Order: sequence, then structure tokens, then C-alpha cells
Amino acid sequence: MDVTKMTYMICLDDHRSFTGELKKRFPDNSRYDVKSFITSEEFIDHLRKQKENSSCKITIIGVSETTDDYRRTRKIVKEVKAIDQNTGIILLGPEDRMEALKKNVMGIIDAYIPKNSSAILRIHNITKRLISEYKINKYKIRRNISLYVLFVFLFLAAIIVLVAYFRFPHFF
Repeated sequence: MDVTKMTYMICLDDHRSFTGELKKRFPDNSRYDVKSFITSEEFIDHLRKQKENSSCKITIIGVSETTDDYRRTRKIVKEVKAIDQNTGIILLGPEDRMEALKKNVMGIIDAYIPKNSSAILRIHNITKRLISEYKINKYKIRRNISLYVLFVFLFLAAIIVLVAYFRFPHFF
């Protein structure tokens, strides 16, 4: 019944400030794969390798306070969405700069989280939400395929009944 066997959490953490806590929060290695990268090149390369995998992928990007970092983050977000549209993006930034982060880094961002004591708990909750949305989308695709097959079957059955009615009217 479970669609997603593994959830890949890929972190871009320049100073390794939140990755250790994140690995403690998601200790089950059979369900979560938490990877951390220091450089954006390694981060993007790993995402390209994971492109073929149809599991749930969530990226967590740590943003520092400089405006140059906003440009770099905007570029990374565009590359992540170009690689895989279904990848969830969580931006983790300084608490006092969240409004500037929201204005400067626009795009399809699933969550903006300020760096504070409850950041890991918020990441956990948003991750659970993204996993649920991923599963719902997979079930929706399966349901639509099943409905298409059902409608094709009903259409063919109706055609066969009409042909039989005109071909063998004495049976009806």
C-alpha cells in the first residue's frame, strides 16, 4: 500500500549547522536518506544522479545573510526545479532576514523556515506534509489510469451489446 519506500532529503549546508540535528530527527535509514553537501556543485550533481529515481525528494537549502547568497540561492532553486519539478524545496534562513529572503528568492518554494530552536521540528512537519502530498499525487495518477481503463471497458462493452442487439435481435 505504501507508495514511497524511501524519502531522499538532500541538504545544502555550508557550515554543517543543521545537518547533524536533521540526521538525529530522521534516524530510520530504511525510510529516510539524509545527505549533506557543502558546495552547490556537489549538491546539483547529486540531484542529477537522483533524477531517474521516482521516490520522494526534498531539498533543504541553508541561506546565509549576504545578498550574494540570495542570488546563488535563486540560481540553485531554478536548477533544482529544472532537474525535477516534483522535488520539494525548503529554505532555511536567518530569522531577521526572512522577508528579504521571500522577496529575493521567488519560485516554487514549499517552505521558508527561520533558523531558531524550533527549525528542525518545522522541517520535520513540512517533510511529513511533502511526503503525504507526494503519496496523494501518486494515488491520484493511479486512480485516473484505473478510471480510463474502466471507461474504455464500458465503452467496448456497450459497442459489443449494440452489435449483438442488431446482429441477433431474437436473443433480446
